[in-house]
Amino acid sequence: MQYNIFFSISQTPVDGFMPSESEMFGNFFEQVEAADALGYDVGWIAESHLSSEIQKTNRQPVIPHWKGEVGLNVDFLQLAHQVYQRTHRIEVGSAIMNILCMGGPVTHAERVAAFCGLHGLNPEEKRRIHVGFAAGRFDFMNRATGVVPRTPAEIAAGRVFKNKVFSEAAEIFLRLLKGQTLSSGDIPSRSFSRGDFRSDEDWQRVQTAAESTADEITIPNQWNFEQLKIIPQEWRRDLLQLVIGSHDPRQQEVVNELLPVQVFNLSITRADVIEATHERMRNAYHPDGGPWHRSYMPRTVMVFVNEQEGCSASERSSRAHQEAEKALSAYWTALEGTLDTEKVKKAANNAIIGNASEVADQIVERFHPDDRLMLWFDFFNHDSARVIENMTTFKTKVEPMVRERLQK
Repeated sequence: MQYNIFFSISQTPVDGFMPSESEMFGNFFEQVEAADALGYDVGWIAESHLSSEIQKTNRQPVIPHWKGEVGLNVDFLQLAHQVYQRTHRIEVGSAIMNILCMGGPVTHAERVAAFCGLHGLNPEEKRRIHVGFAAGRFDFMNRATGVVPRTPAEIAAGRVFKNKVFSEAAEIFLRLLKGQTLSSGDIPSRSFSRGDFRSDEDWQRVQTAAESTADEITIPNQWNFEQLKIIPQEWRRDLLQLVIGSHDPRQQEVVNELLPVQVFNLSITRADVIEATHERMRNAYHPDGGPWHRSYMPRTVMVFVNEQEGCSASERSSRAHQEAEKALSAYWTALEGTLDTEKVKKAANNAIIGNASEVADQIVERFHPDDRLMLWFDFFNHDSARVIENMTTFKTKVEPMVRERLQK
């Protein structure tokens, strides 16, 4: 089993305390340096854009009740350079890079190439950059940079429109990273069809908006450009690992027709979906990436572990559960404005919570021995010393217990 770590850099109030931006970044660098020393394999860093606090004043706020900023990291690649300068072993990943907003896929492909060009100047460099890419969770970031439905049919299509735009963006992004010269005319137009929608009613709503009864409704390309090729070109592609943040099975397959692209998944995903994804990717994974491994699908897991001295095992367990309930309650309240106890309960059931022994038991019970876990310790927690304590507890106590249990 492999252990990665996730950093949110989320500037939200906890117990009435709101850290400054410099404190947030200071905590992050302190924690990533600790993660490097402890031997975590990859540090995944959230990327976000624009003030989530200010978006609450928009006509259609996406997260109207969120306090503070969802994330302070607006430039993953710039932050990654700093991380590599401060650490020795850990690799870095984006979770995720939104390739629709802030310039779109052409801009992001060139940024990635530029990073790899600089990162690989040292011929001894072996540490990869893991670029997780997706369409972004919060649409106000996309809207601000021009990615909006343009026709009545696109408006009626709802989230399906966003998925189609992402499909177009992913093709442009990957073909440019592959080194191709292309224009938007080389990118096939996407279309809506009945299979994209959950019900006949949803599809008929799109047909009505398009004033068409056709089986397919063509979508004009989002990006229009003459022939181009990104620079630099002579960069070490062995230092780049791509990971798609999409649960669409067909999209996972299509991107692997171009380059080896691994897949993000979550701890809350049903076990049958997890296994179906692995089975499908064994056949779909691009041959240049070699055989598919379970570790190619990192799984996000919130961790609440307590091994504080002077407490009994039951007291540590109780404290961990209290911390989890408090953090998860704050999270759902921030997202929805009302405390949904059922959602808190469900999220708690999918988190790893307890003393070190209990956490080890939960990992062995819930995950495959070859899984790669992306552990989230800083969830609604600005006490950097405590976060590092929990990171240390996991590597020095939980991991050996898991290894021992798996060997039995």
